[in-house]
Amino acid sequence: MSDGPLVVIGDALLDVDVEGDAARLSPDAPVPVVAVSAERARPGGAGLAALLAARDGAGVVLITALGDDADGHRLCGLLSQELDLVGLALRGGTVRKTRVRSGGQTLVRLDTGDGRAARCAPTPRAAEAIAAAGAVLVSDYGRGVAGMARELLRDTDVPVVWDPHPLGERPVPGCALLTPSEAEARAWCRSGYHGPDQAARHLVRELRAGAVAVTTGERGAALAVGDGAPTRVPSPLRARGRDTCGAGDRLAGAVALALLAGAGVEEAVTTGVAEASRFVERGGAASVRVREQRLGDRPRTALEVAGLTRALGGRLIATGGCFDLLHAGHVSLLRRARALGDALVVCVNSDDSVRRLKGPARPVVDVHDRVEVLRALGCVDAVAVFDEDTPAAVIEQLRPDVWVKGGDYEGEALPESEVLGRIGAEIVVLSTLPGRSTSNLIREIR
Repeated sequence: MSDGPLVVIGDALLDVDVEGDAARLSPDAPVPVVAVSAERARPGGAGLAALLAARDGAGVVLITALGDDADGHRLCGLLSQELDLVGLALRGGTVRKTRVRSGGQTLVRLDTGDGRAARCAPTPRAAEAIAAAGAVLVSDYGRGVAGMARELLRDTDVPVVWDPHPLGERPVPGCALLTPSEAEARAWCRSGYHGPDQAARHLVRELRAGAVAVTTGERGAALAVGDGAPTRVPSPLRARGRDTCGAGDRLAGAVALALLAGAGVEEAVTTGVAEASRFVERGGAASVRVREQRLGDRPRTALEVAGLTRALGGRLIATGGCFDLLHAGHVSLLRRARALGDALVVCVNSDDSVRRLKGPARPVVDVHDRVEVLRALGCVDAVAVFDEDTPAAVIEQLRPDVWVKGGDYEGEALPESEVLGRIGAEIVVLSTLPGRSTSNLIREIR
């Protein structure tokens, strides 16, 4: 059993179910009229596999390409609360699959988005995640993410489960297990398909894998391990007529978690088949509920903004101060700080912290009001309050790319310099507007 997390690598999609009642036909065409009662979104593809694994209690890191569009932001918000995201660049629009459903049946599916992972070297964060993995699941949906990780996976010594796609990457040699569906196995067997048992045995040799499990729906899976004869892993349930959407993702994730826990391949596949069967019996992907968090939602915590920004490959800016009696100098500094990146978090001294730094007569404005005023600024994405004399602890939590200070600190050693150096954050000093300060305002008021 490894202490490392399960790292899922693959193409995350946005799945949306539009549910309603289809009790009548349209008067202008012989098609059902769906009276929409609900719309539910969830991650699809590698995102679903990672989410379900995380809900099993495992530490999960998902490496995927995320689009900087409305659907990409929505997908990011669905994932970021339950697992760690490592975002890669996506070219094109986020792939979205919208199913119109009634009475538990899908009437039509609408696919939009042409996004593919941008062709570039994996990011350092992706490399670090794979190096620390206890097991790896590659959930390939043919959108390019799996190809970016091939070189990094060649040297890994942890179990790799590869869920292939006919339009995707050829699995790296040495995978512990491949989990194609019967249709996918048929597509991979270019020399001819002769049933799932022979396909599993053929693909072990052809793709140089430790084992292959060809999934066959309610019949379970055909498993070939090494040079041994294929065996059948039956499903414990017969969920005939049920919605099987997401069953393959559930099986692959459960198998990977079993291998991470130290199970052998046959035991892991048996576990995966059982979990996938139960998943289908409970309603499949349509039964998955995820609380949505969107980048435009307010209020947002500083840690949420930091995580979402990193997941989208953005540049996080942070700054700190008392911000007592907010004035034009503060606003100028914050606007220019926000222009340096993709999100700005303001770290604010608590009332006790201000008193220790400024004396018993400060702050003039209590922390609740200071936070509310800062949050109302369009250039501020989130506010974090800290009670210490320096923002070092909150900086370590947020891990910003850039820390901004006002020009009055130029040339001075910052008390937070040590933590900024440790996390590799850049320090930017911005000039302040002359004559604008809280102390001057207080003097004038008095």
